[in-house]
Amino acid sequence: MNTLADHQPRTGACWLTQALEAEGVDTLFGYPGGTIMPFYDALVDSKLRHILVRHEQGAALAANGYARASGKVGVCVATSGPGASNLITGIADAYLDSVPMICLTGQVGTPLLGTDAFQELDVFGMTMPIVKHSFLVRRIDDLPHIVREAFRIAREGRPGPVLIDLPKDIQVGDASHLPAHIPAPVVLPPSPTDATLAEAIAAIASAEKPVIYGGGGIALADAVDPFRSFVETTQIPTVLSLRGLGALPSGHPQLLGMLGMHGTRAANMAVQESDLLIVVGARFDDRATGKLSEFAPFARVIHLDADAYEISKLRTADIAVAGDVAAGLRVLSTASSNCAPWSQRCAINRDKCAPRYDAPGTDIYAPALLKRLSEVVPEDTIITCDVGQHQMWVAQHCRFNHPRNHLTSGALGTMGFGLPAAMGAQVSCPDRPVILVSGDGSFMMNVQELATIARCQLPIKIVLLDNSVLGMVRQWQELFFAERYSEIDLSDNPDFTALTQVFGIPAKHIVARSDVDDALADLFAQPGPALLHVSIDARANVWPLVPPNNANSTMLESNPAKQKTEASNAIPA
Repeated sequence: MNTLADHQPRTGACWLTQALEAEGVDTLFGYPGGTIMPFYDALVDSKLRHILVRHEQGAALAANGYARASGKVGVCVATSGPGASNLITGIADAYLDSVPMICLTGQVGTPLLGTDAFQELDVFGMTMPIVKHSFLVRRIDDLPHIVREAFRIAREGRPGPVLIDLPKDIQVGDASHLPAHIPAPVVLPPSPTDATLAEAIAAIASAEKPVIYGGGGIALADAVDPFRSFVETTQIPTVLSLRGLGALPSGHPQLLGMLGMHGTRAANMAVQESDLLIVVGARFDDRATGKLSEFAPFARVIHLDADAYEISKLRTADIAVAGDVAAGLRVLSTASSNCAPWSQRCAINRDKCAPRYDAPGTDIYAPALLKRLSEVVPEDTIITCDVGQHQMWVAQHCRFNHPRNHLTSGALGTMGFGLPAAMGAQVSCPDRPVILVSGDGSFMMNVQELATIARCQLPIKIVLLDNSVLGMVRQWQELFFAERYSEIDLSDNPDFTALTQVFGIPAKHIVARSDVDDALADLFAQPGPALLHVSIDARANVWPLVPPNNANSTMLESNPAKQKTEASNAIPA
């Protein structure tokens, strides 16, 4: 029997759910409210999976993690006013790290725009600096064009977030006349010119001390395999940025490690001595370069990037190779390099400067724990992390065989990123292990998403490093603010084990180094989500460290002030 619903016109919200399905969207992360309720009503009859988060920031960061892990477009949804404004940090994080996202926000009806109606905010204007594009839908007939353009813009060129602000009357309006949605084709970047590639090949052939500097743009350009072929063909020593980690698998013979503020000595010193720097999908970020005027002072620069605006933005490129990064790398793989003595010297220096894990004492040594964690998990494990000391320890001591296996907030440095990003990664890759490494400060910023993990039974394993302080802030206050410690004390943290168990998630607490192996085994034996609460020394620092506004060759291995004090207090021989 036909029902009344069978004869009702198709609404704008219903058309939108069908358009999302046509774009390949399978999952949304969101939180309902007044002006987005028609869209949530339409979700009841759609094939889309909706993950109800417990805070809109969690929705944006989960969509962010979904996109980073899968390479697909992540989608988050919120209502107008505070719902939309709560998305902003997650949108900004995606923008600065070039993550493709569609952000759907409810809005008051078009007749009420500009009247300060209940929960009206100009989210279109608020997000303009942190999106590739913003759309405010004013006519229902504009929906097909806007949705096509939004997804095309999010995917094309340098990816990024796009906002669609949806007034309530557009959602409930009659869309029966709108055509079925057809996604827009994505235009690939043009191949670099033959002339610039020939110039780059000649420069590589003549260099005696070349170094490859790879960044996050390698994964964005789907250029991991061509990048590896380029490195292996030329045998040029290679350094990676924080977001480039995994572009070469850990342990690769040409990999010197991460460069920059917390990079390896071998990586930083090779760059500083190089005579040719081949930059692939990196942007000369200040945390990677240190004092820019003294970065790679003897090197000519070849810069490959899909975004032509990044080339020569901070460091002038001697050879600018703009366009399809993968295509450019395939051509450069034909280059001949005569750097075997240099490559061997860099490898010797890397092995000489390798980190040690035999710290004295019985307390848990975070680098050793993370190294062990990385050794016992499958190679396809995705590790997400938050921001702070643990983030740098993960970068330094965990092993990655692909950039999409290491999800970290790079340019924005968003505390609270890790837990919702792990949710998104697990939803997008349900058959792969997902681990969150967090710190006690970051963990509390989106701790409410434990409820989402428990509800969805996402089998995320959480390793919480707890030093009861804001560790990175404390380290900087120790080194650069004369140990004038200000507002870093987190000694009144809750009992994280008990807190996690309240959400119905198994948890365990360890304090001794001897407990690490058994605790990790117990953690990974859990079929669903689980947490390992690890107490570590509040005085532990991340080494090495390049002080701010210093050249990368100026690397500290310990606190110079304490070294001086210890020397002055030493008993003369």
